Amino acid sequence: MPLYRDDAIVLRTQKLGEADRIVTFLTREHGKVRAVGRGVRRTSSRFGARLEPFMAVDVQLHTGRNLDTVTQVETVGPYAGAICADYGLYTAGAAMLEAADRLVAAEHEPAVQQYWLLAGGVRALAERAHSPGLVLDSYLLRALAVAGWAPSFTDCARCAEPGPHRNFSVAQGGAVCGRCRPPGSTSPAPETFELLAALLVGDWEVADGSEARHRREASGLVAAYSQYYLERTLRSLRMIEREA
Repeated sequence: MPLYRDDAIVLRTQKLGEADRIVTFLTREHGKVRAVGRGVRRTSSRFGARLEPFMAVDVQLHTGRNLDTVTQVETVGPYAGAICADYGLYTAGAAMLEAADRLVAAEHEPAVQQYWLLAGGVRALAERAHSPGLVLDSYLLRALAVAGWAPSFTDCARCAEPGPHRNFSVAQGGAVCGRCRPPGSTSPAPETFELLAALLVGDWEVADGSEARHRREASGLVAAYSQYYLERTLRSLRMIEREA
C-alpha cells in the first residue's frame, strides 16, 4: 500500500537540502525505516519537533522508491526533552539508539522484540526509573540476546558446566569454568556476575541494590561484550559517565 502507519522510535536524523530532514525510525511492525520529513527544519513546521531522536511517535508514511515520506506524525512519548536535558541520560540514550541502529541492519524487516526493548529503555530513561548506566547495560545485554548473542553469567558458556564460575571471556560468551578458561580471561567479583545476570533478565530489585564498584565493573564487561559481537565500536559509549 502507498500509505502505512506504525508506532516508532526516532533513531537519528540528518539534514537534507535547505529545509528537509532524513529521519531513521525503528518501527513496531516494519523494522527500520528511513523517510524524508518535508520542511521539518522550518520554524513553521507542524511536526518538526516530533521528529527528533528519542521521540516515540505514531507516524504515517508514504512508500517511496528509495526513501519513504512522512505525511503525518503524532507524539506517543515526548521523551526527547527529558533525556536531552540531562547529560547522563543523553549519553546513555545515545548509545542505546546507536546500538539499535546497528542491530537492526536491514530496512523494512520486522524487528518487534528490538522495538519493544528500545521503547521500554527510552521510557525508563526519561522517567528516571533506574540509574542511566543500569538501563543502558540492561538494554544492551537483552538486545544482544534477542539478536542471537545471549551471554551466560552462571553456567559455563562453552561446556555448560553448572556454575557459578569466577572467570569471564567475551569471546566464549560470558562465564567460563576453569577448564574452558582461555588466556586473557578476567575474574569479576561474584557480585558483578549477579548484577549482570539481573540486568539480563530485568531483575531491578537486585540491580538497583548493587554497589557502584560492581556497576562499573559490569559496565566495562557489557561494553566489551557489545562491541565484540557488533564487530565495531559504539562511538557513544566513549561519552558515558560512570558512577564514582
